[in-house]
Amino acid sequence: MAGSKRYKEGAEQIDREKAYGLRDAVELLKGMPGAKFDETVELAINLGVDPKHADQMVRGAIVLPHGTGGSVRVLVFAKGDKEHEAREAGADHVGAEDLAKKIQEENWLEFDRVIATPDMMGVVGRLGKLLGPRGLMPNPKLGTVTADVGRAVSEQKAGKVEYRVDKSGIIHVGIGKRSFAVDDLVANATALFGAVMRAKPAASKGTYLQKFSMSTTMGPGIRIDPTSVDIADAA
Repeated sequence: MAGSKRYKEGAEQIDREKAYGLRDAVELLKGMPGAKFDETVELAINLGVDPKHADQMVRGAIVLPHGTGGSVRVLVFAKGDKEHEAREAGADHVGAEDLAKKIQEENWLEFDRVIATPDMMGVVGRLGKLLGPRGLMPNPKLGTVTADVGRAVSEQKAGKVEYRVDKSGIIHVGIGKRSFAVDDLVANATALFGAVMRAKPAASKGTYLQKFSMSTTMGPGIRIDPTSVDIADAA
């Protein structure tokens, strides 16, 4: 990728010594040569935390104001009225022990998000080795273990994204598609950046935000000046 003609042409448009305003960065990104598909626009946020320590983990979820531009397949573990509620909200797959068996025996993973009612976590817990490494394990802190399954499904379908700092101290999150309007990408980026800044752990020492950049799936990164982002807009 880094050696492609398109990548090089895009990189030549970037001033590597400059940190761009958020809107300027989005406009620059949209003006670069594009791929043959609608690329995802991704934010990379480097944080001054050590994720090996639990009290410095940065993790959360947020519904982007303009969605992600992609379809999300939602699986819900629920029974009875909650099963009906999940289906009414648009869940793609709903079940209980039957779904757990299918995942275990067939290694079936045709879904992007997993939601569970609290009473189903005994069943879901047995799937930890399959769901955990893929980031699919339901978590009450992320709103994916909840009795309000209708709302949870609706949020996932509307563009709820999860963010989590990796072992290198970086958060990578897709915030939309290259085809999105400039205003929509700016709003989504502002919402995510604001959420990450508000999630600063009390145990974090020194400079929390180390670097903030944006890129497309196949394109070079553009460094962003964090002072150009009005976090109040995302509150």
